[in-house]
Amino acid sequence: MGVTYDTGALVAADLGERRIWARHRALLTARIPPTAPAPVVAQAWRGGGRQALLARLLRGCDIEVLDDELARATGALAAKAGTTDVVDACVTEGALRRRDLVVSSDPEDLKALAAAANRHLEVERP
Repeated sequence: MGVTYDTGALVAADLGERRIWARHRALLTARIPPTAPAPVVAQAWRGGGRQALLARLLRGCDIEVLDDELARATGALAAKAGTTDVVDACVTEGALRRRDLVVSSDPEDLKALAAAANRHLEVERP
């Protein structure tokens, strides 16, 4: 099982929260690079030198590109769940496909998206 970071995980890392950094180091030590979907990066990234911690975290992540195929799968999941939050839908779609645990500050929305696909999603807080 891999790990997918949602925006809450990136924000926690950017704030220097120890728990997310301990998890991140453990994953990298185990050679399990976490996945950060590109829309999550876009939602968290504001640029500039003040996000040095986030930049450091992202260097250890696999950034999943939102190509046409994944964009369509994300849109279909959002429609099925009756939501317009494509970032949450992208996180959920990818995590379900990879069978990843998700690190998120917003577990209920992600679990609702998974339920709309008749699937279960493991979510932990950062």
